[in-house]
Amino acid sequence: MAAWCVIMAGCMVWAAGEEAPVEAIPLWPGEPPGGSEDGFVPTLTPFLLEGDAPRGAGVVVPGGGYGTRAEHERTPIARRFNEAGFHTFILDYRVSPNRHPAPLMDAARAVRMVRALAEEWRVKPDKIAVLGFSAGGHLTASLAVFYDGGEPDADDPVAQASARPDAVVLCYPVISSGPHGHRGSFDNLLGAEATEAEREKMSLEKHVHSGMPPAFLWSTADDQAVPVENSLMLATAMRQKEIPFEMHIYPHGPHAMGLAAKDPHVATWIPLCVEWLHGMGW
Repeated sequence: MAAWCVIMAGCMVWAAGEEAPVEAIPLWPGEPPGGSEDGFVPTLTPFLLEGDAPRGAGVVVPGGGYGTRAEHERTPIARRFNEAGFHTFILDYRVSPNRHPAPLMDAARAVRMVRALAEEWRVKPDKIAVLGFSAGGHLTASLAVFYDGGEPDADDPVAQASARPDAVVLCYPVISSGPHGHRGSFDNLLGAEATEAEREKMSLEKHVHSGMPPAFLWSTADDQAVPVENSLMLATAMRQKEIPFEMHIYPHGPHAMGLAAKDPHVATWIPLCVEWLHGMGW
């Protein structure tokens, strides 16, 4: 664990609402598995709050169509959930030209890292939520479907930890590769030449199972980029498997609203989500 002590020494802590510099931590000790087609180094950036008592945490996964990582779905989200009393972490994962499973491996590694370092970071290891936006919502939901329990015999303590989130927050998520899917996200994730079978494997409404964590979903009914049917199909599949979820469909609003600072009604998703997490012990 000595290497992780060095990492911990570089982390920043501050009171909620205080502006402070943060340092990104490489997710992998060397080159990430599968390599990096564009040389990008995936990272996790901790936003840790003051105090000795352990807190619930959230890993923020920005969207961007698996082609970029939207800035307004990164730091503003992390700081807003800091204000609600949660430690937060921003995941900067591999995107195109990197293909599946690179983003999913990065997301799994992020949850493992937070769980493995829970004591050092004062995180409740059974209260790690992942908050994903748009294509980041697809990545988050993919982790909820395809997580694994870790490798108990691994030499790397991070690899030993489970990648299962304890809850997921899916904000206007890409879910389906079908008629309501966002074609560009799947082209970036799988390649434009991907077969229908490959696309169906990542059409998440088809792979819901009873071991998935509870979910909070929100979208807008007139989202023209990622139709609301994506959220509705996932919620329907979760209901059939009796997986707890809370869903809010707002009547109006464009795609990728983030905090929705300019729309007070849609912005209610934040206190609703915080209340939902608090109700589960975050």
